[in-house]
Amino acid sequence: MNKPVSESDVLVVGGGLHGSSSAFHMARRGARVTVLEADYVGRHASGVNAGGVRTLGRPLPEIPLSLMSREIWHTLADTIGDDGGFVPSGQMKIAETEAELDECRERVALLESHGFTHEKIIDRDTLLELEPNIAPHVTGGIWVERDGYALPFRTTASFRLAAQKHGAAFHEGTAVTRIEQRGERWLAHTASGTHAAQQLVVTAGAWAGELARQVGEPVPVHPEGLMLMVTHRVAPFCRSTLGATGRPLSFKQFDNGTVVIGGKLIGIADLPARHGEVDFARLVRSANTVVDLFPHLRHLGINRAWAGVEAFTEDSLPVISTSRRASNLTYSFGYCGSGFQLGPGCGKLVSELVLDGRASLPLDAFSIDRFGATAH
Repeated sequence: MNKPVSESDVLVVGGGLHGSSSAFHMARRGARVTVLEADYVGRHASGVNAGGVRTLGRPLPEIPLSLMSREIWHTLADTIGDDGGFVPSGQMKIAETEAELDECRERVALLESHGFTHEKIIDRDTLLELEPNIAPHVTGGIWVERDGYALPFRTTASFRLAAQKHGAAFHEGTAVTRIEQRGERWLAHTASGTHAAQQLVVTAGAWAGELARQVGEPVPVHPEGLMLMVTHRVAPFCRSTLGATGRPLSFKQFDNGTVVIGGKLIGIADLPARHGEVDFARLVRSANTVVDLFPHLRHLGINRAWAGVEAFTEDSLPVISTSRRASNLTYSFGYCGSGFQLGPGCGKLVSELVLDGRASLPLDAFSIDRFGATAH
């Protein structure tokens, strides 16, 4: 066996936004952190999401995490020295029929019954005041004023740089093939050597399921290829970040005039090859949705499209949990294409699990043993 090439307090497997954020929050509290990234930081889910900083439409268990994380987004420059390109544009979920507007009303009533008031119903006139260029067939929707968008790669890179300023070490091109606990120490085996630490954090996205299986904690998680496309530049026409009620959509216009179109666009995932491929037929359907809402974009060209790989769980909620099978092991993965906004906050919660033994928000809904499939 290779001798350990590094000794740390904490090993983080996976250098995406959640890994980099966790590393930052732990390193700034004085922990010696090493991050092992198989590709390069931000290659997969962190680099191919649409950048939505979205509390809107969250599953109920995620809302407290999402609201906490949003407060970090609004002061991100003070926290990590860069704002990640965050723009508090507001987010809007558009209803295109009366039935869809009824869905929106039911959603907001449900949230209010649980004490959440961040989502607001808006009628057609209010929607058109906010976005006057949208097609007139819309019937209303939901509006969240303090939501917005940011630049995924810049945000991830900024968390990495901030973590490094606090002493965290990042090793790219360093895939972890096997993890094991020996006594009180965790070992992470790679082709270039073995890394050791007292604590292990698994933030490896679509590859985290295999590492959990090695510990005897199989999770019903599967990979999907997520896609994103960016258009040519066009004159300003849309200020908000938009989603739709009846069809997948995540849509925004940047200050440079380009339009980013996403919304959990599922492409092709090749997990062993660590590769995602674009499915152009699905991109066409999403582009058609945009044209339905903004007909003047009918002839706007696509500049580029790309894909990465993300982990999806059986119940569409992430795993944010200490291990139930081993000591000093913490998981944070399976964000189902919606983890970008949660990154700053969940990194803080992971740091609390690791360094304090408990998180400042309830995480029972995200426990790794909730699926009833843990191996014995």
